Amino acid sequence: MQNQPIEDYGIIGDLHTVALVGINGSIDWMCVPRFDSPSVFGALLDAARGGAYQICPEDREATHKQLYWPETNVLITRFLSPHGAAELADFMPIADSGEAHSHQLIRRLTVLRGTVSFVMRCRPAFDYGRTPHETELTAKGVVFRSEDLSLGLAAGMELQADGDGVWSRFTLEQGHSAVFVLRQIGPEEGCGVCLSEEAAERQFRETVRYWRRWLSSCTYSGRWRESVHRSALALKLLTYAPTGAIVAAPTTSLPEALGGERNWDYRYTWIRDSAFTVYAFLRLGFTDEAEHFMGFLSQLCTEARHHGSPLQIMYGIDGRRDLPEEVLDHVEGYAGSRPVRVGNAAYTQLQLDIYGELLDAVYLFNKHGAPISYDLWRSIRSFVDWVCANWHRPDEGIWEMRSGQQHFVYSRLMCWVAIDRGLRLAEKRSFPCDRQRWLAERDRIYEDILTHGWSEERQAFVQAYGSQTLDASNLIMPLVFFTSPTDPRMLKTLDATLKPPEEGGLVANSLVHRYNLEESPDGLDGEEGTFNICTFWLVEALTRAGRFDPERLEEARLIFERMLGFANHVGLYAEETGARGEALGNFPQAFTHLALISSAFNLDRALSRGHTG
Repeated sequence: MQNQPIEDYGIIGDLHTVALVGINGSIDWMCVPRFDSPSVFGALLDAARGGAYQICPEDREATHKQLYWPETNVLITRFLSPHGAAELADFMPIADSGEAHSHQLIRRLTVLRGTVSFVMRCRPAFDYGRTPHETELTAKGVVFRSEDLSLGLAAGMELQADGDGVWSRFTLEQGHSAVFVLRQIGPEEGCGVCLSEEAAERQFRETVRYWRRWLSSCTYSGRWRESVHRSALALKLLTYAPTGAIVAAPTTSLPEALGGERNWDYRYTWIRDSAFTVYAFLRLGFTDEAEHFMGFLSQLCTEARHHGSPLQIMYGIDGRRDLPEEVLDHVEGYAGSRPVRVGNAAYTQLQLDIYGELLDAVYLFNKHGAPISYDLWRSIRSFVDWVCANWHRPDEGIWEMRSGQQHFVYSRLMCWVAIDRGLRLAEKRSFPCDRQRWLAERDRIYEDILTHGWSEERQAFVQAYGSQTLDASNLIMPLVFFTSPTDPRMLKTLDATLKPPEEGGLVANSLVHRYNLEESPDGLDGEEGTFNICTFWLVEALTRAGRFDPERLEEARLIFERMLGFANHVGLYAEETGARGEALGNFPQAFTHLALISSAFNLDRALSRGHTG
């Protein structure tokens, strides 16, 4: 069996977990009950043994089309066959806070034209396929029981056993529907009751209403509104409701290069994403989400201060600290890409830039959200003091290198941001701190970057001290107000970056590589695609320079709009874009959608200021 392309999926979710639904009607990835739980459907990583849940026409000549119900995360898959047309609506109801959550996945199939025969197959593979389960057929459906988890599938038709799964063949005429409800159940429970067509319609409408009501709080009214709204809806789907944490992506080990080893588990929350998350939510008017996420960050900060330890780069969505990495040797991997990893050993790395992102998030929230507390300030102050004492150390950097520590320019830059935002907060709120020390260290870092991070030979800021390679993360410099967007060094860095890779740059047909692997080995084999977030960083850097240069602003718009064309059919992005325009890496990636929102907001504002387009 072959894997579907990564870009052939949409996602649905209930703010605890998500399911990836392919355009062929197959759910090939779902973890229950949480994002970081072991998978129950994992065909995405092992098409033969991973488990899947598919509903599709029996006719192999049927074509398919997939879309989101407007302004929602309800996914519609349409099947067009020679005998008729059908519509599969997939959604997960959102429970009110405080309610027991059963993680229901509702699939409602309706024939719109003609008469169509279908096949339904459901075979879970618990614990990444490591744990066997019992399959118990009942009058109302089927129960799948494993040692630690049980699922019930209620159906309004007879199901037949198929090994440790079930299947059914059925025919529907025009206007008729079939409903399937998959839910988590207790060890002794039955499969539950299948919804009537009327009850399924009510659940559908309630779920549509929930998402539309949520999106109605969005205050963005600029250009590219549909793409911004889709990114906001995707970010909300990646939010873990109990804590407000956002997973970097809901998948693990989707490869950055087919057949390669660059396969990581992204089902955790990175401190690095924090400033981008808070900024995006506040800019769009989602103050509750920003506040909830800040509450999660505050708890992490308090715990780190009480432990007397620095922050980790990432945490579990429940705040846990230990994320040991494990290789699943029994799993084939997406398109044979191995190893398949769960957990992420990078949580033990030193990455100094996280303090800058954290402090920027706190600063933005204090400015645009709500004033921060003194207790949070005590944690922030201890982190700034730590940065003052440790900014000079080498680290693994933003790209989590596994080739050894270096003095990365981006890490130095964000240490400067950490102290700068700490000083601004102290000034704004009259908080007590060691101002003279902070001022001295901030200025020392600035001079250090300008002395050692700038290459006269390349006429650009480079990746690390002593290196000559470019790094797209340096495009952040004007965005965090380290340099003026029109500073000659920044403009030269932009020009150097914009050159194609064969001329020493990082841009291939408007898409941006994070760095040149030939010039900067990162300790891993294989190649990778262009990094989508880096393309949006380039858009923002050009946008800010474009305030004083219309040609750069026009270039920013062209690159942004070209990048919109690399979203998949329902507006979602993976981490990278491959040489053939295919999605690579974990999917969908929060960081990419955060960057899209930020670049859209700032580009729209710049264009409106100049009355362009």
